[in-house]
Amino acid sequence: QVQLVESGGGLVQAGGSLRLSCVASGRTSSSYHMGWFRQAPGKEREFVAAIRWNTMTYYVDSVKGRFTISRDNAKNMVYLQMNSLKPEDTGVYYCAVGYYDLRTRTPDYWGQGTQVTVSS
Repeated sequence: QVQLVESGGGLVQAGGSLRLSCVASGRTSSSYHMGWFRQAPGKEREFVAAIRWNTMTYYVDSVKGRFTISRDNAKNMVYLQMNSLKPEDTGVYYCAVGYYDLRTRTPDYWGQGTQVTVSS
């Protein structure tokens, strides 16, 4: 069992930045794929970014060049640095971990979500 707790969400103006953090506890492993999903109002949850144990990263096209995912295995944490935020980035952001590629497989564990609101 793995528990995930997110923090760092909030209200920012367009063009601003936020850094989301997620700490994992329980039976964690550095071999897990770790990443972030988001869900905007009225829309389906979508993949945002992921990082593998070897630090290889993946991003949805809409955030490339603006968001950066990183992880600290010693702290059992994953981060999402979000720059140049746009109103369309608004949504609930969920930390996720899994045994397999998060782009194609459902994560095995989810965080509770943290709200990110970007105003015009």
